[in-house]
Amino acid sequence: MAILICTKTCTTCRKGVALLDDHNIDYEYREYKKNPLSLAELQDLMQKLNVPANTLLRKRDKAYKENGLTGTEDDSTLLALFVEHPTLMQRPIFVNGSKAVVGRPIENMLTIAN
Repeated sequence: MAILICTKTCTTCRKGVALLDDHNIDYEYREYKKNPLSLAELQDLMQKLNVPANTLLRKRDKAYKENGLTGTEDDSTLLALFVEHPTLMQRPIFVNGSKAVVGRPIENMLTIAN
């Protein structure tokens, strides 16, 4: 089953939920603040996304400034920070089988929904 990684407080995540529901797409909802991804899960996710970790950075997140990030950090550094500070990571992220996409715009999720 597909997985939607997001948080209820994010407007884009709520729109993503509505989009998937409107298209009758089955998925498991994962609240990543309450149920953070482990390092192994993040490593697997990065392979499915096929993008460098810095493309997932939320530069307006409080932890970005607190950790003195520049966006040029390597993947291993950023993945460790994503474990510690999950809100540093863009959302929603839709995972379906061996593929994953960031739902920005939310319609990206439909490209791997079937």
